[in-house]
Amino acid sequence: MIFIIKVTTNKEEKAVEMIADRAQKKSLNTYAVLKPHGMRGYILLEAEDRESAEESVFNLPYVKGIVGKTIEYAEIKNMVEPSVENIDIKEGDIVEMIGSTLKGEKAKVLRIDKQKEEVVVSLLGSVVPLPITIKIDNVRVIRRDEHEAEDEE
Repeated sequence: MIFIIKVTTNKEEKAVEMIADRAQKKSLNTYAVLKPHGMRGYILLEAEDRESAEESVFNLPYVKGIVGKTIEYAEIKNMVEPSVENIDIKEGDIVEMIGSTLKGEKAKVLRIDKQKEEVVVSLLGSVVPLPITIKIDNVRVIRRDEHEAEDEE
């Protein structure tokens, strides 16, 4: 069974260490505990049953509690398994929004933050250029400005 554990934001790694340490010392039926990439304030815990999960996290600093129901592996597969695709976005690319409230809008990439997996874009159709920061997986490259690449050479 996989449980979602609510923890203090930016203390996920410390909470994972403490839970793993307790589960090992007490020989609990806890099989895995991890901080999924891109998930802040939560960690995942795999245990035999709810009682084992509760005993693993009970009264530990930074741990706020177990979130309601258990989840299936399929629901977290994309957070746990590394993705094979290499995102190839460059500054100046024209992208289309594919997963946000601006779905279908086209924009130009201004900056890329690979650590946070975010891009800063400026909408092409807007009257006032306004930089918008969105997750990198919410955009799809539709056109690359080849002239810029030739100028750099």
